Amino acid sequence: MVREGEQAPEFSLPASNGTEVSLSDYRGKKHVVLYFYPKDLTPGCTTESCDFRDREKDFSDLDTVILGLSLDDLQSHEKFIQKHHLPFLLLSDSTADVSKAYGVYKEKNVFGKKKWGIERSTFIIDKEGQIAKAWRKVKVDGHVEEALNWVREHLD
Repeated sequence: MVREGEQAPEFSLPASNGTEVSLSDYRGKKHVVLYFYPKDLTPGCTTESCDFRDREKDFSDLDTVILGLSLDDLQSHEKFIQKHHLPFLLLSDSTADVSKAYGVYKEKNVFGKKKWGIERSTFIIDKEGQIAKAWRKVKVDGHVEEALNWVREHLD
């Protein structure tokens, strides 16, 4: 499990724009907000993604990129983006390798059944590629505002 102050695990994943995206593609940006979410088009994930959508310009104005990541395939991501007009890339971690590297692939109890999936988490990665801030077991309500405030407070 990665911790604040450690180097963020590098990755290269298929993105919703049809390209392969690597974390290193954003080296030099003030921050990268990498948010892991369980599933496209589900209530909590839709709320969280739409909250990021609604504040995307605020993050962008602070030289910060938003990347969403789930286990869903690109076709599912495309439907999610189209339905909710998401302006940032969604990455497909179909093998869960990246989710495991970040320590967010967990056994969960879903309606009484044990199932493996993503534990909602957000990482802010600095321009050197280090984990500057990590939120695990994220509660959706107010989270995006908290992340935006953190970025505003750490512009140096």
